[in-house]
Amino acid sequence: MLTITDNARTAVEDLTTQARLPEGGGLRIAANEAGALELQLVPTPEPDDAVVENGEARVFVDAETVATVDGLALDTEPTGADAAFVLVPQVADEVFFDDLP
Repeated sequence: MLTITDNARTAVEDLTTQARLPEGGGLRIAANEAGALELQLVPTPEPDDAVVENGEARVFVDAETVATVDGLALDTEPTGADAAFVLVPQVADEVFFDDLP
């Protein structure tokens, strides 16, 4: 399942606040007709959307797009004065040799 990094969480929270979305609103990810992923701020998820949360940030993933973003993390990348959303591979939790039994 898609995860949300802390940087993306902050960006989604800021965007939903600035857009004055109602509580429960969030960022929706869905593929367009050409297969490209589109992001849209929406007041509520669609009935079949998967909902991913981190803090107050909510990301809704279109049911047909869930498999495409599985194993990825929504993150941000600085682009001048703003930040752009990017999908990156999820980072597995680190295991240190001192933690092994």
